Amino acid sequence: MLELDQLTKIYGGRRVLSQLSHVFQPGEFVAIMGESGVGKSTLLNLIAGLDAPDSGRVLVDGVPMSALDDDAATRLRRTRMGFIFQAFHVLPHLTLRQNVALPLLLNGDAGTRADAMLAAVGLQGRGGDFPRQLSGGELQRVAIARALVHRPALLLADEPTGNLDPDTADGILQLLRAETRQHGAGAIMVTHSHAAAAMADKVLLLTNSGLKLA
Repeated sequence: MLELDQLTKIYGGRRVLSQLSHVFQPGEFVAIMGESGVGKSTLLNLIAGLDAPDSGRVLVDGVPMSALDDDAATRLRRTRMGFIFQAFHVLPHLTLRQNVALPLLLNGDAGTRADAMLAAVGLQGRGGDFPRQLSGGELQRVAIARALVHRPALLLADEPTGNLDPDTADGILQLLRAETRQHGAGAIMVTHSHAAAAMADKVLLLTNSGLKLA
């Protein structure tokens, strides 16, 4: 279970999130929508422990992220979370197969699922290619394969279909839905797309006053 307890985040004197509280249930696929600049990406970074709140807590299975040292927080992210970044963060010096297999290798796995995940996102046979050979939409699909390959308990997705055409986006959303359901994982997806949000169990709207059902 994931709980947000009175989260507040301030950037440059501007209060981006203010005393935000919410409980996400295990296995729940939630879409978060809202205007640009309201703090959607900031919220994902706080949940993942990539940024720290100015006040309040993020609790994962009842344990505050702030109670974990850097090594413990890194292990938690590496083993239990998958993150799809807007900027992809695909490593240019690694092949696509190596990029996707990275979470498995860091967790002591042989990385045998990498090619299967590349195929699942429509990049079958491209494992030996390098990121420079790919379009923006293809890079996004590599990032999605990498986020799913180790079967995370919680998937955090920041605009996962933002660079994809409608047909490819629909296929990717179906994959996210199937992977999370199959493994009982939770997913929190930030999106501007109403079509993407329609795939979720629940759609929440983030406003200056907090999270509410859309």
